[in-house]
Amino acid sequence: VMIDERIKQALIQIVGQQNYTDNLIDMVSYSYDASEHRARPSCAVWVENTAQVAEVMKLANREKIPVTPRGAGTGLSGLSVPAHAGIVMDLTRMNRILELRIEDRLAVVQPGLVYADLEKALAPHGFFFPPDPSSGKVCTMGGTVGTNAGGVKGAKYGTTRDYVLGLEVVLADGRIMRTGGKTIKNVSGYDLTRLMVASEGTLGIVTEIALKINPKPTVTTTAMATFDDLEDAGRAVAEVMRSGILPSVLEILGRETILAINQNTDLNLPEVEALLLAETDGYTKGETDFQMEKVAEVFRRNNPGIVKLAATQEEAAQLWKARKSAYAVLARIKTHFVLEDVTVPIGKVPALLKGIQAIARKHDIQIATFGHAGDGNLHPQILYDGYDPEQVKKMEAASDELFKLAIALEGTLTGEHGIGLSKAAYMTLEHDAVSLDMMRTIKRAFDPNNILNPGKMALDAA
Repeated sequence: VMIDERIKQALIQIVGQQNYTDNLIDMVSYSYDASEHRARPSCAVWVENTAQVAEVMKLANREKIPVTPRGAGTGLSGLSVPAHAGIVMDLTRMNRILELRIEDRLAVVQPGLVYADLEKALAPHGFFFPPDPSSGKVCTMGGTVGTNAGGVKGAKYGTTRDYVLGLEVVLADGRIMRTGGKTIKNVSGYDLTRLMVASEGTLGIVTEIALKINPKPTVTTTAMATFDDLEDAGRAVAEVMRSGILPSVLEILGRETILAINQNTDLNLPEVEALLLAETDGYTKGETDFQMEKVAEVFRRNNPGIVKLAATQEEAAQLWKARKSAYAVLARIKTHFVLEDVTVPIGKVPALLKGIQAIARKHDIQIATFGHAGDGNLHPQILYDGYDPEQVKKMEAASDELFKLAIALEGTLTGEHGIGLSKAAYMTLEHDAVSLDMMRTIKRAFDPNNILNPGKMALDAA
């Protein structure tokens, strides 16, 4: 899709020659994210400030050209894939920390800031931004807000939504809106801040983020338990969550995931049906050990193979390395994979685990499960050969059943990866006609010409 010369010149006028590209190699680079979706834009711009974002949006709105905002492109649902071509707006150069006010528990950042750089800046003050996405080394804060990203700490600390206090957002017509504020409490007006979080770039482009930050616990204790029966593992999870202890992390690794980790690393995990990893955190060793003892008691009551507390920081680090490598090692096994993100109430985790196993058997396809058991958010990774039409069919059928299973268990299609292109077709499974109608009404109010990340979240339909 070629870009009109007149529009090209207008964009160059706004961002400068060096910040505009329509080179084929760049268009290919901007045609994909971490999902299986591909679509090329007509051009891309690097924006350096809010004023430029506003000018680009005014032009795009006037000319009715789609704009897809993009950060690091680590999204797993096709969120930053330009489904209808147009302009990709790369925000990675807006990567500054604008304010750090520790006594106010406040950090104000730009959307292109990488999560790990925020962590680095907060660490000397003994603070942190708790939602710890697994892609934290590379993902940007704008994407974190756009997807309401979670991570391994979700069970205790919640997700991005729980930490965003206010935003600066450029709307489709180039107007600049401020939502929320810089206070911890704020109930003034409709909650436009929360509406923008998880809106996947369909309602506006976030240019500034005010975040609540937390003091970082100084002590952690890590434990591992193995189970030869998935349902025992699921029951242990549900029981931990009602034991009166909130572990900072409670993760699960299924057999296929464990085998993949062992094939690709020297971690030598026990090859069992399921492995649970738990972490408790606090400010004294006594406090975290007390919490962990309660968690270990629950593990011991649910037919484990072994229950082992990490004796040293190194041992604990090895266990977390295993968990963090799950996605990467599984990606090597087959030519293609789909990483799902279904979430159910915690008490339904055993049923979800059992259901995933049954789906894999029924369709004779490999599904490796890992994820955040402590908040009911599992990541079944379907591994298949994308060059074999039979396997593609099996993958689609298995995906389909996975979504239906999650919804039947009172769950959701996505806990943290977003709807994007991957799950748009399933929105009607989860949302009734009235709520979808309201979503589309809101989309039209914010973006009457449908130029902001069109094609995502099933908002274009009807």
